[in-house]
This record gives sequence, C-alpha cells and structure tokens, in this order.
Amino acid sequence: MIGNTLILIAAALPLMGSPGPATISLASLGAAFGFRNALPYLMGIILGTIVVLAIIATGVTGVMSSEAWLLVVLRIAAVAYILYLAWKIATAPVGRTPTGAEGRSGVVIGSFLPGLGLSVANPKAYAAIGAVYAGYSITPEHLLLDTLLKFAALAFVAAAVNTAWLAFGSTFARFLEDPSVGRAINIAFAIMLILSVGVALALG
Repeated sequence: MIGNTLILIAAALPLMGSPGPATISLASLGAAFGFRNALPYLMGIILGTIVVLAIIATGVTGVMSSEAWLLVVLRIAAVAYILYLAWKIATAPVGRTPTGAEGRSGVVIGSFLPGLGLSVANPKAYAAIGAVYAGYSITPEHLLLDTLLKFAALAFVAAAVNTAWLAFGSTFARFLEDPSVGRAINIAFAIMLILSVGVALALG
C-alpha cells in the first residue's frame, strides 16, 4: 500500500505541479508581494484544487458537464481576474520604500475567493487530477479505502506543489529593491501568467 501511494504521488507531482494559471499566479504574487501576503490566495488555490479532486472522485464531472454554462461563467471570471492580477503584478511598486519590504504589502491583491474560483475553473486541474486519479490505484481490492487514500495523497500533493510555487516566486522578491531588475521580474511574471491562461484555454 505504501509503495502504491508513493507511485501515485510520484506520478502526480509533475502533472499537478507543472506550470499553469494557478501555479504561475502563485509564483507571480510571491515575487511581487511576498510569501505572507499571498497566503490567503494560496489557501484558496489549495481548497479549490481539493474541490476539483472531490468532483472527480465522486463522479460529479458528468453533472457539471451537463451544466456547461456554469463552467463558462467561472472561466470568464477567472480569466478577467487573471488579467487584472497580471496588470497589478506588472505595475507593483519596486525599489526601496519608506517602510521597506512591507511597503509592497500594503496592497494585498491575492485573496481567498479568487484563488478558489480560479482552481475550480481551471481546465488543467481537471485534466491533471483526472489522469492521475483514473490511472492509479492504491488498494484496488477495497474501493472506498482506495478512494479515500487517493484523495488524501492528491490533496497532499496539491498543498505541497502550490506552496512550493509560491515560495519559489517569493525568492525573487529580494531583487525588487533594484528598480530596473524588479520591474523586469514583475513584467516577466505578468507575461507568463497571461500566456499560461492562453495555453490552458486552448487545451481546455
């Protein structure tokens, strides 16, 4: 059982942790505003991913497919928020401020509900989680236990990879004291964020 769990986690890490709208937005927020200020957004992303996992595990995806308009509305809202987020990241204050690093934290852009909504509307999440969930078993002879173990393992992966992306982005925050470097980093992350959404929509 432990071996099968580790295999599942090993398979899930590259799929769920690969660049996409959620992971790139976390890295972008970390770079522009720091780790602590993006924590509510991180919690929303993680909970939203767990909601997607629950939808897949319980087979509700068929019901959601019949209510396609709901996903369309969520995706439009998510895209609008991502574009707004990209703009705020690209134009975030850089360089030294009177209050030091906390000067950039005065504006908290990443909040819980947008993170939750983005995860639930993210087509990459359904594709990645669905592929791993359907392709691997931990205890195939016990369906309920298998479902619970896979749910717990994939929820752990979701928390780990998203936290890692936020931490990765926040490592760039210390470079923001140099105005030219800081602006270039913010703009680069904003562009990557927009591109990730374009790719996700094209594949979705």
